[in-house]
Amino acid sequence: MSAPTSPHPAPARLVRPDDVNALTANVWPSSAERDERGILTLAGIAADQLVERFGTPLYVLDEDEVRAHARRTLAAFADATAAHGSRARIYYAGKAFLSTDVVRWVMDEGLAVDVCSGGELAVALAAGADPARLGYHGNNKSVRDLERAVEVGVGSIVLDSWIELDRLAAVARRLGREQPVLVRVNSGVHAETHDFLATAHEDQKFGFPLTDAASVVARIRETPGLAFVGLHCHIGSQIFGTAGFEESASRLVAVHADLLEGGEVPVLNLGGGFGIAYTSTDDPTPIEKLAAGIVDAVARECASRGIPVPDLAFEPGRSIVGQAGVTLYEVGTIKTVRVSDDLERLYVSVDGGMSDNARPALYGAQYSARVASRVSTAPPALSRVVGLHCESGDIVVDAEYLPADVAPGDLLAVPATGAYCAALSSNYNFVPRPPVVAVGQGRARVIVRGETIDDLLARDAGVDPSSTEENHMNERNDT
Repeated sequence: MSAPTSPHPAPARLVRPDDVNALTANVWPSSAERDERGILTLAGIAADQLVERFGTPLYVLDEDEVRAHARRTLAAFADATAAHGSRARIYYAGKAFLSTDVVRWVMDEGLAVDVCSGGELAVALAAGADPARLGYHGNNKSVRDLERAVEVGVGSIVLDSWIELDRLAAVARRLGREQPVLVRVNSGVHAETHDFLATAHEDQKFGFPLTDAASVVARIRETPGLAFVGLHCHIGSQIFGTAGFEESASRLVAVHADLLEGGEVPVLNLGGGFGIAYTSTDDPTPIEKLAAGIVDAVARECASRGIPVPDLAFEPGRSIVGQAGVTLYEVGTIKTVRVSDDLERLYVSVDGGMSDNARPALYGAQYSARVASRVSTAPPALSRVVGLHCESGDIVVDAEYLPADVAPGDLLAVPATGAYCAALSSNYNFVPRPPVVAVGQGRARVIVRGETIDDLLARDAGVDPSSTEENHMNERNDT
């Protein structure tokens, strides 16, 4: 795997900071600050205290931040739809990060939850979620997964293919249920994001072509056991601005209007993908402006066709949980690399990497970082934060200014890691996945247990359980 490269040693987006200790407000959780010792605190708890209790690497998730983003998002879309005589339902996109606690937090704040695998469905149910407040996505749902979803009474299933339509119909008939379904369509709008994050263009795996919508819906309406409730479209992820959503809405409303001639179409689901700030130069659109712009566009299209505005659904994940997350690492080694005759770069190695944050390696995602265990008066030094894995592409932060005196043993914090970090984590190089710790109300608690080497060895069928290090430790303690 080759390393992501920048067109210049210091990319144009990277601004040399006046203060290498400063925390950019829209990147870090609102509770993030430095205490009187200069140590980063999250929800009032110091980073060194968290690391002493839970070790590194460590995912830290601010519960109040998650809840605040959930409330703000629901209020923004509720206000925007109410202005046009409609209603909004917000589904938290569980693929961003899912645990039973997170399910409870967002449902407490009035959100529904979107799952896209049998495992995610199991997590939501284990959290005590009302199945009627769950939506189920996926391009290849198994018969077993569909049976489970219908059995428990999942509120809606998003159909992704003709095969799945027939598969679900057979399941519903066999169980004697009527299952509400949406039809996922590709609007053809190409979101301004990384190719791997754009999901509504034609040449990819999700959904039906928009031109097939009428025939798909006609089949559903004549199929016992299925109840058509609306269209669904998702144009991509990490999107700033409303232009793509507005264009997609225009195309969907045209099809929605035609479908009304054959029966009710209660819901139009426009997906999610709202972007967040990962660095100080990112400028995401406020959710209130996004909500107003998207809903107003739907309302204009409906008015032009003389139809009422349907209930609207949205599926944000990253924008709910992303900013709430911070990953803590310990610095291991430092190398100075001469990039050119007049420029050097510090390579700062930490005790995690692509196993706990795959996004930079997957699609060149950019992050920022700060030393968390102290403040520094040293000048800024162009740095690259890298992991411990045997890959040149194992980059945590491609380009950042860190204090020139960053040293082994320092704690390093990477913000905006609440989404698609723990969710995409792996055991590459046989590295255990870190714990997830929730902070709030002055306390910290594990919400997802971290793994140990013995956990990984336990999965290897060739390992004698009595030979693990944990058992050896227990034997030594007994003697």
